[in-house]
Amino acid sequence: MTDFDDIVDELKQKRDELRVQMHLASKEVQEEWTELEGKMEHFTSKASMGETGEGVGKALGQLGHELKLGYERIRDAIKD
Repeated sequence: MTDFDDIVDELKQKRDELRVQMHLASKEVQEEWTELEGKMEHFTSKASMGETGEGVGKALGQLGHELKLGYERIRDAIKD
């Protein structure tokens, strides 16, 4: 398993954990969730096609980082 695969697995785990709690979230957080879902679909489709060339891999890495931060914001908002 590569570092990239580890990132994908970590994001999927965070996503699954949050999905269970989304009914507790405010409307604003739910809207952010919807936006992240679109980004996650794009991310996982590119990742599953093996598009990890240098340029694409770097862009996917950045998108993965954005997704991670977004899921952390949602997690923190639900906890409050």
